[in-house]
Amino acid sequence: MNATAETLPVAKAPAHATHRFPLLLRREFWEHRGGILWAPVIAGAISLLLTAVFFVIAAVGIRNADSDATVNLDDGTTMSINGLDLGVLAEQLSAEDKAQLASGIDMTMLMASAWPYIVMVFVMFFYCLGALYDERKDRSVLFWKSLPLSDGETVLSKVTTATLVIPLVATLAAIATMFAFLLLLSVMVMAHGGNPWELIWSPGHPFQVSAYVLAAIPVYAVWALPTVGWLMLCSAWARSVPFLWALLVPILSGVFVSMFSVMRLFNLDAEWFWGHVVARLLLGVVPLTRHDLHRIGGFDAGQDSMLALVSPPGVWSNLLQPEMWIGAAVGIAMLLLATRLRRWRDEG
Repeated sequence: MNATAETLPVAKAPAHATHRFPLLLRREFWEHRGGILWAPVIAGAISLLLTAVFFVIAAVGIRNADSDATVNLDDGTTMSINGLDLGVLAEQLSAEDKAQLASGIDMTMLMASAWPYIVMVFVMFFYCLGALYDERKDRSVLFWKSLPLSDGETVLSKVTTATLVIPLVATLAAIATMFAFLLLLSVMVMAHGGNPWELIWSPGHPFQVSAYVLAAIPVYAVWALPTVGWLMLCSAWARSVPFLWALLVPILSGVFVSMFSVMRLFNLDAEWFWGHVVARLLLGVVPLTRHDLHRIGGFDAGQDSMLALVSPPGVWSNLLQPEMWIGAAVGIAMLLLATRLRRWRDEG
């Protein structure tokens, strides 16, 4: 009797929803690891390689500079370019000069970390386009539907990957690129008699910038929802070339509105439609809102700190804009429709 009981199979309880969702996220990461992980990492590495080449060329140029070429210092003395000593230059910096240096270092760090973000925009765009189309194309959707997974869970995992996982990985790659750039810059400074801590690490704010760009991810996740919703809707609906559907429908709608002055019926011009409809459907994956552009336009490099542009109060002020939440609501509606389409639509 005991032997018989021991040989009986033990029924396993189905995986809880809180366990299924991390598995779905892991699935998305491993299936798209090239775009999610390696693309921003390689982009950052290429930018560092180009930076290193530029530094070598600059060092050779300084070494081969004409001995008559000089730099005029604030105390009236001159220094030969050929014998450039950054330590002596640092002693001549006034308080205002140091403030401008700090802002310049922060701006340089942000520019150095831009490449992973540029790649991220394309990765997010094409990931969303293929998220629901590719599984129908290769018929893998039949396998995933045979599992105890709802369409809502599957679509939500893809949305989370697009709006949070991809930006998080790209941001970490950007931060790593930024610190590697500062190390290269430190070597360049030391090679010319400067103190990297005094000229780079102390004036700049690398750790604050890193924390700020990480804190900005949820804001731009909300901003991206209309584009993510539209692209996934096209991915779920189109039987072929979802890229053309996603691109041509908004653009041709904008052309139609412009040609026939449709927006005049609402006392608006065609530019409003292009900016608030077409751009929101196609460019939401770019982590730069209209409110951000307005803040950048009012930025004074001579008076304002570069940190103000990426600080949480500045970035999170986007959430006070009605445009953010209207776009998010529209994006969620399109995602719900994409979920319904995935439930019954397949190829053949």
